Amino acid sequence: MARIKAAITGVEAKVPDYVLSNDELASMVDTSDEWIMSRIGIKERRIIKEPGEGASFVGAAAVKSLLEKTNTDPAEVDMLICATVTPDHPFPATANIISDKAGIKNAFSFDLNAGCSGFLYALEAGRRFIESGARKKVIIVGAEKMSSIVDYTDRATCPIFGDGAGTVLLEPTEGEFGIIDSILQSDGSGRVHLHQKAGGSVKPASLDTVLAREHFIYQEGQAVFKWAVSKMADVSVEMMEKHGLTADSLHWLVPHQANMRIIEATAKRMNLPKEKVMINIQKYGNTTSATLPLLLWEWENRLHPGDHLILATFGTGFTWGSMYLRWNY
Repeated sequence: MARIKAAITGVEAKVPDYVLSNDELASMVDTSDEWIMSRIGIKERRIIKEPGEGASFVGAAAVKSLLEKTNTDPAEVDMLICATVTPDHPFPATANIISDKAGIKNAFSFDLNAGCSGFLYALEAGRRFIESGARKKVIIVGAEKMSSIVDYTDRATCPIFGDGAGTVLLEPTEGEFGIIDSILQSDGSGRVHLHQKAGGSVKPASLDTVLAREHFIYQEGQAVFKWAVSKMADVSVEMMEKHGLTADSLHWLVPHQANMRIIEATAKRMNLPKEKVMINIQKYGNTTSATLPLLLWEWENRLHPGDHLILATFGTGFTWGSMYLRWNY
């Protein structure tokens, strides 16, 4: 009997309507289009402007579109995982809110936080539930409202991040396609270089933490860049070597969209031409957990059954990893 694998059978995404351009950003903080493009590679990013809306706003919209697109009855979904670092609330889980908004009533759902690696970690978790036979239809969502934790007076971080959501449907297959392998790693010593100082149980919100602007993203850019360039490339090359993949046989690299130079360095280590690298950072910026599904959504009509893909990511924690899959449809 063939081994059951998990395969992506549908992908969808939702980005906010509001476009925050570099020129507008330059009117808010001391920066310029030239400075941002030369250092990060971002031209614009999408921002949730609707009052009272959080990550579930785009997450639920993406999931509802996915259900319609794949002709899936919400009652058939038996698991939903939401990867996010910007949940609607500390509790309940944003996954529960998304499930409720999308009419999903027979699934158990929970959030997963692995920084920018969250979607890949969640995909691995969903894969294991499918492979075990415990679940048949699993939805993985990456949903973020990064604008809610961005300090728009900090020129080093505010150009980087945007809002958005992407989602995939996982189902079992006994064919040769689907998720083949993953390598996921973390090193908690890197947490000092990229984190949010206040708002957790160590340093609860107070007047002092708000006045000190400690509820925003804190990043030591050079340290993060050095780790990301090394680890994301290492784990991607390791996956290629493990499965005998070459620059010719690999169809696509699907890299986390944090910085154009990190993407280019990873592709160079893999000897991949730019034509085989999915890139949309210039349009959406770094949407954290949503970057990988946003890429798959944009490239969906260029993918073919059996295509070899490597998904690669690096995030706060530090967390990083790669996943090898063969496209299913």
